[in-house]
Amino acid sequence: MTSTASSSAPTVQPGSFLTLHYRLAGPSGDVINTFGDKPATLSLGAGELSPAMEQRLIGLPEGTRTTFELPAGEAFGDRNPEMQQWVAGRLLAELGDPDERYAMGDVVQFPTPDGTGSYAGVVLEVREDGAVRFDFNHPLAGQPVTFEVQLIGVL
Repeated sequence: MTSTASSSAPTVQPGSFLTLHYRLAGPSGDVINTFGDKPATLSLGAGELSPAMEQRLIGLPEGTRTTFELPAGEAFGDRNPEMQQWVAGRLLAELGDPDERYAMGDVVQFPTPDGTGSYAGVVLEVREDGAVRFDFNHPLAGQPVTFEVQLIGVL
């Protein structure tokens, strides 16, 4: 389903500031869906969406609602086995709560080295010595992705 606004509506360009609803889904269902909540705001080119998704937005007029089907690996790259890494229990204790217990499937936030942001890892395995194997791949890496968008505002 695609609906578009009039030809006089502003269109998405590189660097545009957008107000939009969007949904990202993989074969297992939604990963992000803002349609039932407040819309998102973002600047195109700031890295908030993958380059493949941003490219699909370029040229769309304000008011458009459409869905894109991205083939496996295009939205977030292929799964990289090197992104699965063991983290020592002592390091986990330093970075967070030393009494934290991890279970398979838990999502854990880690600070970036410069301390200005964070990234997430999913627990794959926990050893008796407290070490934890995390998967730092994006949850949709290597999977086909449905990207639904409704452009509310384009500046």
